Amino acid sequence: MTRVVEVAPERLDRWLAGFADRHGPADATREQTPGGVVVRAVARDGSVAVATPFAYDPLALVLLRRGGYAAGLARSGRLAHAKVGSRHVQGRTAAGGWSQQRYARRRANQADELVAAVVRHVQRVVLVEGTDAPEGVSGIPAGLVVGGDRALVRDVLSAPTLAALRALPRRELYDLPDPTRAVLETALRRGRAYRVELTESPLPPPRERCVRG
Repeated sequence: MTRVVEVAPERLDRWLAGFADRHGPADATREQTPGGVVVRAVARDGSVAVATPFAYDPLALVLLRRGGYAAGLARSGRLAHAKVGSRHVQGRTAAGGWSQQRYARRRANQADELVAAVVRHVQRVVLVEGTDAPEGVSGIPAGLVVGGDRALVRDVLSAPTLAALRALPRRELYDLPDPTRAVLETALRRGRAYRVELTESPLPPPRERCVRG
């Protein structure tokens, strides 16, 4: 069975050492990709770990749920610009008839207003304030981290003014809660992490033979 674990870039070597301790000595190969170095390790017991990086820099972040939003731009692993806010969108109702239709229209309008506001914030924080990049560095981010409500994020990124973001390499974190500054920092940490696909062998690693002289 394969599972995915997230490992901070600075902890990957230690994690791979632990992988070898648990499963026996491992042969590792490294491949350079646009997103960083992919590491594939095969242990003596047959367990396999494939670590995929997301080392794009600068990195844009867009988080959105019906209770709030966050937009950020990170450079060298730190937030350079950020905007976090709350904006209420009503939940669904079980009421019927005209009342339900009016409620649904109001809810849709609130969602549209939220999306429009977030588009403006993302444009300012990521694409306008991001132009203060150091000399020789493009103001367009190299990668994008998104999280929260999948449909709302899709609506935000469909805005014509954010076309530059749609083509970026993307990491998705739709399990994040309502955005706050702390959640934005978590998204940055998880967005930069290696994603390790770990397939562990059910068999213990073979024992090394002792050769007596």
